[in-house]
Amino acid sequence: MENKNIHDALLKELSGFDCLLISYSGGIDSTLLAVFAQKALHERAKCILFDAPIVPRRAVNDAVEIACKFGLSYSILPFSIMENEEFRKNSPNRCYICKKQSARIIREQAEKLGISNIADGINASDLNEYRPGLQASNEENIIHPFLSLGIQKAEIRQIAQECGFNFWNKPSSSCLASRIPYGENITLEKLKMVENAENILHDLCFSNLRVRMHGKIARIELIPEEFEKAVNIRHRIVELLQDCGFSYVTLDLKGYRSGSMDKVL
Repeated sequence: MENKNIHDALLKELSGFDCLLISYSGGIDSTLLAVFAQKALHERAKCILFDAPIVPRRAVNDAVEIACKFGLSYSILPFSIMENEEFRKNSPNRCYICKKQSARIIREQAEKLGISNIADGINASDLNEYRPGLQASNEENIIHPFLSLGIQKAEIRQIAQECGFNFWNKPSSSCLASRIPYGENITLEKLKMVENAENILHDLCFSNLRVRMHGKIARIELIPEEFEKAVNIRHRIVELLQDCGFSYVTLDLKGYRSGSMDKVL
């Protein structure tokens, strides 16, 4: 399907709803969905942004900034997922547990607002990855407009670029819990260590990255094009990440890839 046809199909899909509440994160998928929903439904499209310890502060701030820039109607909801003992155990169904709880919270909010339909930015490319949260969303009747239309991640980026949206090439983000190996308890201390380490690398102008936590070892994933830069300032990186609490700092030679912790499953 050509991008113009995708553009028109998405608007048509969204126009079919009386009103819509969008699970919004500030990432490219949910942002494009929110902008198109606003175009199709105007004030009948609203967004919910979850604020939780598993969400980087940088991501929350970016989401608020983008929402304000595009005039999105949004509310921020606190999300106390760390109070859930089963989530903290970090089993392979961690994302299911999290999504199930967040879906119920957004469903309650939708009922308060008198909105019957809830949508998220899941797209066809997500089916190629381990996504147990998708099952929870389906069980809670969350709709996926991109998925319904078979829209891929690359197409979402292309549409955003053609529309002149500056978030079209925004790096993918994910919750901080995904940096901790399955089976290792998730704690606020670990989340903060990872977040601080990733903030340092972002401030050093690295782009797509993850800091995976293996005990006191920080395994840094960067795009291969930035390996040389990292090696050139390796002493500075080691010093700063040790200040975060890591004893050892490594560079993963395979490079950045989404869901690398899922390879053990």
